[in-house]
Amino acid sequence: MKNSLLLIACFWFYLSGFSQSFSGSIDFKYYTQKDTSLNYYLIKEPLVKLDRFGEKSKTVEGSFIFDLNAHEIKWINPKRKLWGSQKSETPQVIRGACIVSKTGNIKKILGYRCFEYIVRNTEENIVISYWITTDKFDFFIPLLQLWNRKDKQSIYFGQIKDLPKGSMPLLSEEKQISDGKVLTRLEAIKITSAVPTDDSMGIPAGFTKLDQ
Repeated sequence: MKNSLLLIACFWFYLSGFSQSFSGSIDFKYYTQKDTSLNYYLIKEPLVKLDRFGEKSKTVEGSFIFDLNAHEIKWINPKRKLWGSQKSETPQVIRGACIVSKTGNIKKILGYRCFEYIVRNTEENIVISYWITTDKFDFFIPLLQLWNRKDKQSIYFGQIKDLPKGSMPLLSEEKQISDGKVLTRLEAIKITSAVPTDDSMGIPAGFTKLDQ
């Protein structure tokens, strides 16, 4: 009887740990033809904080706080010590059709097993490869849906349907179909599972709200 109870307890402990979503930090490098920037995410659901570091300044040039439950976005301007509410952007209309394929290729990135998806649009002359892990990153898809960014990487990712909960690309590369020129590249370079403090997820002390 004791052994049975122990097995049941271990089973429920396993299930609770398995279903727990990710908390911690993720560093992404974002390459364009003009520059490179570092995007630093702090995740403690329902909040996600994004700090954007400049390549030359090495300091935070701007931040966003996403409340996934309240469906709210706040922006932070560190230089002027201001913050305010950010409206979700209107998604850009896609010309032509995006064709999505799962290649069957698999590789590990930062210890996570990733599957390759390709999204191709001949009319827009764009093809984007995504290496997607299906782990515990539950925040990522709701964040993209809330933000509605107009860049091709975000828009084309939204064309991949029926991804498992917790899916997130750890590497993605946008190219022109005609000549193979790389336009943008987003790459996770560090993932840390230390739970952020409540203070780190909020508006810094002394910042003034700018009403629009």
